[in-house]
Amino acid sequence: MNERVILPYGSWSSPITAADIAKGALRLGFPSVVADEMWWEESRPEEGGRTTVMHRAADGTVTELLPAPWNARTRVHEYGGRSYLPVPRRDDKAITRWGIVFANFSDQRLYLLEKGSREPRPLTPEPESPGALRYADFVLSPDRKHLICVRESHDGTTVTRAIVSVPLSGRAATNPSAVRVLVTGADFFASPVPSPDGTKLAWISWSHPRMPWQGTQLRVADIPETGPITTSHPLRGGLKESVLHPQWRDNETLYFVSDWSGWWNLYETRLYGQAMALFPDEAEFTPPPWQLGITPYCVLDDGQLITLYGHADLGVGRYDPHTADLTPLASSFTSWHTLASDGKTVVGIAASPTEPTSLVRLNPENGATTVLRRSLTETPTIGYLPKPRTTSLSGRYGTTVHANVYPPTNPEMEGEGPAPYVVWVHGGPTGAATTGLDLHKAYFTSRGIGIIDVNYGGSTGYGRAYRERLDGQWGVVDVEDVVAAAQSLVDQGLADPDRLAIRGGSAGGFTTLLALTQDVFACGVSYYGVTDLLRLVQETHDFESRYLDTLIGVLSGYSATYQERSPINRVAEINVPVLLLQGADDPVVPPEQAREFAAVLKERGVPHVLVEFENESHGFRKPDTVATALEKELAFYCKVFFGFTPPGVPPIDLDLSAPTE
Repeated sequence: MNERVILPYGSWSSPITAADIAKGALRLGFPSVVADEMWWEESRPEEGGRTTVMHRAADGTVTELLPAPWNARTRVHEYGGRSYLPVPRRDDKAITRWGIVFANFSDQRLYLLEKGSREPRPLTPEPESPGALRYADFVLSPDRKHLICVRESHDGTTVTRAIVSVPLSGRAATNPSAVRVLVTGADFFASPVPSPDGTKLAWISWSHPRMPWQGTQLRVADIPETGPITTSHPLRGGLKESVLHPQWRDNETLYFVSDWSGWWNLYETRLYGQAMALFPDEAEFTPPPWQLGITPYCVLDDGQLITLYGHADLGVGRYDPHTADLTPLASSFTSWHTLASDGKTVVGIAASPTEPTSLVRLNPENGATTVLRRSLTETPTIGYLPKPRTTSLSGRYGTTVHANVYPPTNPEMEGEGPAPYVVWVHGGPTGAATTGLDLHKAYFTSRGIGIIDVNYGGSTGYGRAYRERLDGQWGVVDVEDVVAAAQSLVDQGLADPDRLAIRGGSAGGFTTLLALTQDVFACGVSYYGVTDLLRLVQETHDFESRYLDTLIGVLSGYSATYQERSPINRVAEINVPVLLLQGADDPVVPPEQAREFAAVLKERGVPHVLVEFENESHGFRKPDTVATALEKELAFYCKVFFGFTPPGVPPIDLDLSAPTE
């Protein structure tokens, strides 16, 4: 065994390049399975993030169904979700082939692609303006002649939603009245599911100012032969209960997920009876509901359930309703995102610290997995990948803070003394940092820069009370928690107190910029971070337009708090270098916010760099953008921490002169 060479942190050579990271990772999502056939979404970075639908035949042959320029991506809620659904096609009254229905990104219309065809045909009418009618969360009607889904309608500044039925015949493409409106009356809808006999419909609904992790309702109604549903009744949910993901067990019984106990657990209810917790546990049985179409559990033909459960990282288990036992399935994958099943075969999207996000087939008996598709065709030698350590630490006032620690890792090199560390702040802020393989992290750790990825108060994975720590305290609790995480590394002798950085994107960028006002970090990196809360309220999209009512307070009474918490009004407290990375076409955090922030830093003489990327939105998709942003970030740390430019990386033009008084 070769001895490691001792070299300064940040100067370690690594085979993990920014260009390889940017071009190599596919985005896999939303699998479907019928017998021996499978489908899934696949987003291609080298094609500007275009999403296609892939098909795997019974013989293992993999085919791309949608060539460019078709792009299967829905914009409902702006965060989208499942954008396609396999649908059966009949010959002589027998199902002999499967097509797909998908939402096309450019016009947001639904299209049907028949098996063997290369030209999709529209199913929904052309809206008055491109993208004005959007569709998501698809399910097939029991008669297999219609698609039931959520429709989002944009009329100027007004956004409304409904659950609708779209005929698969295609007649609605030229006759808008053929789209049947089933349910209205709420601001948001999700998870429409018809009963097996087709007589009833269950769904989730909620309204402003709540978000789906705050308060939703599970409702059910009889489906009339014609026209809309006029009468429905609630089964579960309310202002302080988040109910998600209903599925029918039979015509009179529903499964669902609820956080009534304080944790998102599995429940069962009769249509006119009390709900019963299937397996009460201090664990979450679903990831956060940012996207539509996630399936955290599935029902097998033998009545057993395969379900995700855990904390920030979700494992997988088998629940037996006859014994009420939940048996962990010891899969090699430790971070699962969604499942799909036809009642026999189970597939899912999962990752681990050493395995990239993958489409896998799961054996429901023993947890054995077969990898069917990887997001990366090649992964670095395992010695270059950090081994994350999940930890809980003490925050301010004795609160518990959860985090994942990634130490500097290189099989050939090591450093001396405490290492430089970067605190990572996830977005959302109601999101979660998992330990699935992320080469963006390995890019830094393999060069000698450690990372602590913080699940600060407000993060999902640790129960409702932990999420609600951020209510009214965004910009306070999250900042306290990331500071506590950094300090814990210093106290353990792992991190150099003079070489601590912080970085985050979107909501994480907001926390990053506020944390720089504390006397803790040597520098910070904001990826399209929020700088002005008042502008965010005015300019953001409908789904999140009332989100800050909970995170900060209702604007009419808390306008002063909005101003006090806005980083743009706290720039005078920042005296360390800042790197701002911004998409020029960002509709969520418009680039003017970053420009104004940079202008104030310049006026004060604070070292900074603003890098804008043309044709990029909220979240970078183009390979050149991703690679350039990573290299800028690495060069920034190395210049601030060590005073040199890392090998193979273009230098960053940063003036490190002291700020003016």
